[in-house]
Amino acid sequence: MKKKLLIVIGDLDVGGTARHLTRVLPHLNSDVFHITVYTLTHKGTLAPILERAGISVVESWSDPVLEKLVPKYFRRGIGLPLVIIHLVFLMRRLQPDIVHFFLPMAYLIGGICAVVLRMPCRIMSRRSLSIYQKHHPFLARMERWLHNYMHGILGNSQAVLNELRKEFVSEEKLCLIYNGIDLSSFKKVSSRSDLLPAHHINDNTLILVIVANLIYYKGHENLLRALGKIRKKLPEKWLLLCVGRDDGIGDELMLHARENRIFKNVRWLGPRSDATQILMTANIGILCSDQEGFSNSILEGMAAGLPMVVTDVGGNTEAVIDGKTGFVAAPQDPEKLSEIILKLAEDPALCKQMGQAGRERSQSKFSIEACARAYEQFYIRLVKH
Repeated sequence: MKKKLLIVIGDLDVGGTARHLTRVLPHLNSDVFHITVYTLTHKGTLAPILERAGISVVESWSDPVLEKLVPKYFRRGIGLPLVIIHLVFLMRRLQPDIVHFFLPMAYLIGGICAVVLRMPCRIMSRRSLSIYQKHHPFLARMERWLHNYMHGILGNSQAVLNELRKEFVSEEKLCLIYNGIDLSSFKKVSSRSDLLPAHHINDNTLILVIVANLIYYKGHENLLRALGKIRKKLPEKWLLLCVGRDDGIGDELMLHARENRIFKNVRWLGPRSDATQILMTANIGILCSDQEGFSNSILEGMAAGLPMVVTDVGGNTEAVIDGKTGFVAAPQDPEKLSEIILKLAEDPALCKQMGQAGRERSQSKFSIEACARAYEQFYIRLVKH
């Protein structure tokens, strides 16, 4: 009999965790697992990827029975309690063998529901450093309380696991599973003109790319300052492509681009379904976050054959080997960041060498197949216990 797996997450809009799930869940053995994904708010733009793979995605209050019982205007009025009722209703109906929570809000809401209902196997995934807890001390205490009632707790980097140890999570509960990427999507290369026809980019343009939603801790401001420092030393034709959703700081970043006199060299592309192809047409990949768990965009840049410029936070140095597959800089250090970018911009042979090493590393260590097998083994081991 198949094991019923229920995944609980806020939504499946474009973001690192949602993209991770849309990759790994379809690779789980469908003869062993029957998968349902529950979203606390709405399904999100990536939900169709899972649905096309035969995975059911249920959004909060999409259940027709409960929609008839509770009028729409009333559901809006009391929000969170009704989400909890709906999730409890779903858990009781599905009776999953495994419930797996991704991201803090899903953990707090879903974890409490699963504990009360005594779900047989409860798992939490931490996919970022715990800096967010400093602003929410009560919720941090709630998370630590919930740890005691989890059967397994996953981290996607050693840095994340080290923080969980400080929260007194026992070693027998902890497991490390790195993110995985589907290498098959990095085989076909589109031309620059086909991907970005409105930007008039030719083969002689030096392209830098950062794939990260526009959030303050992703370090876009420091990157703009770094490029401003070396703008006169870079080739005549160069562009920075910023791929990612604007989470509220886009206008501010555009102002910083003007202040650093590089506004004409920056393209704000928003969220792109063809981010993989954009990476494959670039010359240098960058992720200069102030905090990070373990970044999909770093692995994608490596798989695309780019030398990666990253900051020394979270699991970044577990992915990038400094001096071999790219360079590592201290966070919030525009001066050092500018030196590294200029070094790569002036040495195409070094870019190619590091890019090739990064591609080989991504293939040997971070494939989606290896990631999916690790999840399967983890689930099966816990269910047997």
